[in-house]
Amino acid sequence: MIGGLGVQELLIVFVIAMVLFGGKKLPEVGQNLGKALRSFRTAEEETRQELDDAMKDPPASEEKPEKTSPKDDKKSDEEPEKENGSEETADTGEKTG
Repeated sequence: MIGGLGVQELLIVFVIAMVLFGGKKLPEVGQNLGKALRSFRTAEEETRQELDDAMKDPPASEEKPEKTSPKDDKKSDEEPEKENGSEETADTGEKTG
């Protein structure tokens, strides 16, 4: 019948609920249970919708900077190559050596 429960099982559950909660509290307990299930289903549906939207519209990919070769990195870190054994001084621009 309901989730694999027959009439006898449902009757037993109802009797136990009557003993535990009493006749006056049972409608209130049922109402609160219904509200909890409704809010759970709503949250589940919202989560499914968000996941479906995320799967359909992937976020825009960010542009990655171009990779440089290790040789290019080393050259930029080192001093410029010297020609003919002469070097210029930074202050005056005179040649030495």
